Amino acid sequence: MKKVMFISSTGGHLNELLQLAPLFEKYDYTIVTEKDKTNEKLKEKYKNKVYYLPYGTRSHLLTYIIKYIYLCIKTVYIYFKIRPKVIVTTGTNTAGPMCYLGKIFGSKIIYIETFANTNKKTATGRLVYPIADLFIVQWEEMLKLYPKAKLGGSIY
Repeated sequence: MKKVMFISSTGGHLNELLQLAPLFEKYDYTIVTEKDKTNEKLKEKYKNKVYYLPYGTRSHLLTYIIKYIYLCIKTVYIYFKIRPKVIVTTGTNTAGPMCYLGKIFGSKIIYIETFANTNKKTATGRLVYPIADLFIVQWEEMLKLYPKAKLGGSIY
């Protein structure tokens, strides 16, 4: 089975990503997200298929920088442990480094722009768009901003 990594930050991005759960059965999948109280139970449901990255917000710049450096180091570890052929992401903070690392080492990148944006690019969308093998938007209006994207419609 093809190894597929599903990665996103916690919160709404993770909720969108988990809408793709029916695909998990078709692949040797792994879920990667930030660890916080809202997703601690993922391990109960998905067992050893879940890896956590550190959660950090930009509200505390110094600790954010330290956590982001650690996130990048742990990203390298997780990537080489899993060695996915495909990385599927709904963004944000955690996805950028993993997508670039994956691209360097030959993984296919599938990015799904968040449902929450209907008329402006996200920071991670701007970052990943140039390297994505498939870039999916959920709103037709977003095709104006991402001309090479494919309209996938809502994943909810």
